Amino acid sequence: MTKYISAYLATAVVMIVLDLLWLGVIATPLYQQGLGHLMAERPNLMAAAAFYVLYVFGLLMFTIVPQAADASWLKTAATAAMFGFVAYATYDLSNLATLRDWPVWLSLIDMTWGAVLSAVAAIAGRFAWDRFA
Repeated sequence: MTKYISAYLATAVVMIVLDLLWLGVIATPLYQQGLGHLMAERPNLMAAAAFYVLYVFGLLMFTIVPQAADASWLKTAATAAMFGFVAYATYDLSNLATLRDWPVWLSLIDMTWGAVLSAVAAIAGRFAWDRFA
């Protein structure tokens, strides 16, 4: 049980810190340019918290735990990157399909970010998992 908790917490911390840096500093101008007219003044923190709780659980159960017996961290990173790309694509492509003026360029950036963020966060979770193995 300690492995699961430590991997979950490590994944969550890395994911939240990197995503806050991305959303709050690095990509803010991109999102303002592409979605400024849709953005809320203040984010819905309960919805954000629910996303992180569920998404980190998904990373743990679908990418970290299944790869734990394998010595290759690269497989964990690759699986997590695919998971992130597909999850973020679900959001972005649904918005492209249903919302007027949703920018394609921003969707491509967002899907790439989902892949990178997921891979890095899962590596942190994998490190914590292996440490308690």
